[in-house]
Amino acid sequence: MIFLETAISYLKGVGPQRAKLLNEELSVFSFGDLIKHYPFRYIDRLKYHLISEVADQENPVQLKGKIINIKELGQPRKKRLVAVFEDSSGRIELQWFRGVRWIKSAIKLNSEYLVYGKAKQYAGKWSIVHPEMDEWIDFKKASGLQPVYSSSEKLGKSGLHSKGIKNIMHELFSQLKDPFEDFLPIRICEQLRLVSINDAIKNIHFPKSIQDAQKAIQRLKFEELFFLQLELLLRKQIGKRKNKGFVFSNVGESFSFFYENCMPFDLTNAQKKAIKEIRKDFLSGEQMNRLLQGDVGSGKTFVALLSMLIGVGNGFQAALIAPTEILATQHFQTIKDLLEKTNVKVSLLTGSSKTKYRKELHLKLASGEINILIGTHAILEDVVKFHNLGFVVIDEQHRFGVAQRAKMWKKNTSPPHVLVMTATPIPRTLAMTFYGDLDVSIIDELPPGRKPISTYHRFDSSRLNLFSFLRKEIAKGRQIYIVYPLIEESEKLDFNNLMDGYESISRSFPLPDYKVSIVHGKMKPDDKNLEMERFVKGETNIMVATTVIEVGVNVPNASVMVIESAERFGLSQLHQLRGRVGRGAEKSYCILMTGSKLSADSKLRMSTMSRTNDGFEIAEVDLKLRGPGDILGTKQSGLLDLKIADLSKDGQLVTLARSVAKNILKEDPQLQKKEHLMLRKKMIKTLQEKPDWGKIS
Repeated sequence: MIFLETAISYLKGVGPQRAKLLNEELSVFSFGDLIKHYPFRYIDRLKYHLISEVADQENPVQLKGKIINIKELGQPRKKRLVAVFEDSSGRIELQWFRGVRWIKSAIKLNSEYLVYGKAKQYAGKWSIVHPEMDEWIDFKKASGLQPVYSSSEKLGKSGLHSKGIKNIMHELFSQLKDPFEDFLPIRICEQLRLVSINDAIKNIHFPKSIQDAQKAIQRLKFEELFFLQLELLLRKQIGKRKNKGFVFSNVGESFSFFYENCMPFDLTNAQKKAIKEIRKDFLSGEQMNRLLQGDVGSGKTFVALLSMLIGVGNGFQAALIAPTEILATQHFQTIKDLLEKTNVKVSLLTGSSKTKYRKELHLKLASGEINILIGTHAILEDVVKFHNLGFVVIDEQHRFGVAQRAKMWKKNTSPPHVLVMTATPIPRTLAMTFYGDLDVSIIDELPPGRKPISTYHRFDSSRLNLFSFLRKEIAKGRQIYIVYPLIEESEKLDFNNLMDGYESISRSFPLPDYKVSIVHGKMKPDDKNLEMERFVKGETNIMVATTVIEVGVNVPNASVMVIESAERFGLSQLHQLRGRVGRGAEKSYCILMTGSKLSADSKLRMSTMSRTNDGFEIAEVDLKLRGPGDILGTKQSGLLDLKIADLSKDGQLVTLARSVAKNILKEDPQLQKKEHLMLRKKMIKTLQEKPDWGKIS
């Protein structure tokens, strides 16, 4: 519909200034964008309470009564308006600090009003600040169900608060003549009992009942998720057809020699399964795009190494890219040590690599002398050219931008196979949605001998007991991490910071009996590496650090992780930090230290960490607490652009939408059946308009 593409400035009641605000604040540029600015809840304006029933300071309350008195108080430049609102049960104050003159002139004394807002109690008196107000006469004949739209302070000042948005929405619908195109097949709507798109659009904005609103929401959520899943599956289908992959026909000598002579331990069944899935991709003739999920310490890097050796054994080079120098260096050292008895040549390339070393490396890489290159973003630079790159491993992929990852595709005449690894377990609904065009392998068991880490939540008041426990662990020859969320003092945040913590630990664990390292992000790389090296070698007993040690430090002798101000961390970060211990044969502990006053969310995070070591279970709780944006990162989650569906709440709908999309493509891969022609039309437009961000996710 061309009508929906009309610029929002042309809608009556908007104009250029309001249009600019709608662009900036809500990303509403056209009539179609406004229609997709759905209400986030509804208020039944015909239901109200008595003033005497007001007792809740958290939820808004609706009252019906009369304003019997109104007056201005305060200094000329800081005036406020105070009105006395009365019903049969009592009185309450209404207060305004903005628009005093205009509001005072608009209020009619002794007329009946509906008042809506949050009631607060000050000095024993209840009041509502900046309430929504409507004359009761306006609601007698109207539907009581009113939509509530998200707005902003800037929009509110220009009259586009929720009520203002509702008014321009009315104006838009009054101009709407043509029906919306319904892209969902009739058969699917009938099977799932979904209302038509026209009923859904109308009833989400102007429902006559809560049931109408719920049916509209269900239809629109399903449609949004269905088209996203259909797009992902189509991209995957097209990619496999279009991008022919290098065939690794044998496991090769490199793999065989290593497997028979250098394996430090037996693979878990989950690792074996992942390698079989990767091997199948290598033989398919199609380019592999696979996500390897596994908890901290589950052995993902070992699976990646064995896969790289298959590539090397078939005459190709492999690359492993990590987000930080610390992690890249650790991977390099681990893999180099493991391959010591083989003929496989491994090199490291990071931002710190010296110019002379880089030049030599570039020559060896281009000639094929280097088999495996491990490094950071430095590998992505155009000057880095491979002889025959066939396989790329991307570790902690969410740290890399799409454009950066796509550069690896151009490092050979055909795109290399890609294995994406993450140690942050991803909830099923997120994996199914954001990584819907990738094949997924999951390592869901830890190597034998790894003991579960015991986690305890303790308050600051029990610090003396904590220090006593730490001394006992050090006496056993163990090492300890103590992690802080802040480097310097913040006047706004009353939390322990790193420098204070370091001094406190140094006083409590004095030389020469105890040696303490300190590591944080503001240190010079050489100083940081020196301190880490001391800890790795066992020259220091305690490492006081910020979250720079979240990834990249592997000290099997470290048995205790103390996380200070643990309420400041998200679940994912807490789980990652906990994974720094428990890498040796000894019993390990994680102590979560917090203040005594905790929010409900903080309490849930502490209890979840104390209850389970299962990263996938933790990720599900994290998704419900934070939503997908914080877990994926705003850049990644923004690519989903969901207007109404919520991945943290609509897991069952995601599964249903993917299942329906899969079945349709199974019976009609090209969407050529008559009943699927509207789907085909929609998908052609979508695939043309959207960048192919999923290629190397």
